[in-house]
Amino acid sequence: MGPAPARPRGAREWWRCLETIHAVTYFAPESREQFRAAGLRGFWTGYFAARAAPLGVVGPSVVTALFFNFHPAMVERSIPEAWERTDPARALSARRAGAAVALRRVEPAADPSAGQLADLLARVVDRADGSGRALFSANRALGRSDDPVEDLWQACTSLREHRGDGHVAALTVAGLDGCEALVLFAISEGLSSDLFTANRGWSVDEWESARRRLEARGLVAGSAISPTGREARRAIEERTDALAAPPFDALDDAGAAVLFDGLRSLATTVADAGIVPFPNPMGLPAPGRPEPGVPVTVAEARRGGMWHRGPWGRAAGDR
Repeated sequence: MGPAPARPRGAREWWRCLETIHAVTYFAPESREQFRAAGLRGFWTGYFAARAAPLGVVGPSVVTALFFNFHPAMVERSIPEAWERTDPARALSARRAGAAVALRRVEPAADPSAGQLADLLARVVDRADGSGRALFSANRALGRSDDPVEDLWQACTSLREHRGDGHVAALTVAGLDGCEALVLFAISEGLSSDLFTANRGWSVDEWESARRRLEARGLVAGSAISPTGREARRAIEERTDALAAPPFDALDDAGAAVLFDGLRSLATTVADAGIVPFPNPMGLPAPGRPEPGVPVTVAEARRGGMWHRGPWGRAAGDR
């Protein structure tokens, strides 16, 4: 008899599995190749078009609002030009296919369990409340395919966006704009600003302006987070977890344990394969680390594949 399946302790553990599996669509070479084949040249053009594709043909203002922490000019470099090169249906097909090929490469035994895991995830997705959650609702509306690995990835993505929509709501209620949220996170976790200015398009001056706004509110003091700021971060993360947790009530204890065990195993395999860089601008901690906290240099950001030279620069590999 093998070991009993692991049991999740809360919404954050679910997120760490979901986020890691979802992230192959950004970093795996198979995903980038699929985007190029669909007409999406350049890392960021593929990123913005593929992630926004469930919404249909939308403009940069919608993408900026929903993605929340990107500089508007960075979004405008890719949207709406991406829709002149491809269409949402092709972008969606490319992202599902690329993710599935990547997952099968790192885990050749993915297929036997993918159907069961996708079925369990579908219960969670169906239970979730889509009110006010545009990215989640658009992803859920895509439905299922005839490929169980694609369905597994898509369900992870839907729930990842469900959590993300809730996180944006929590940040907004806390009175933070996109750049301020990044500054508060970076300072509180000891992460270099380079990781976020390089990958979210904010200039050094804009970053410093956001830091000063946070300082005026008593959330930071110089380059350190204040007790007030730490409490604000704690409240935001707890609210995010609380908003993300209810859909998993769709599963009984046995189903939750089977699903978590399967997702954790696949997420560990993805991380071990080196597909996802650590640290990363998603805030996903490396396996074995309870939270992010290792400063990243510009060189590391470049090696991670998510590099941008400022709001008006070209992303590496763009056209």
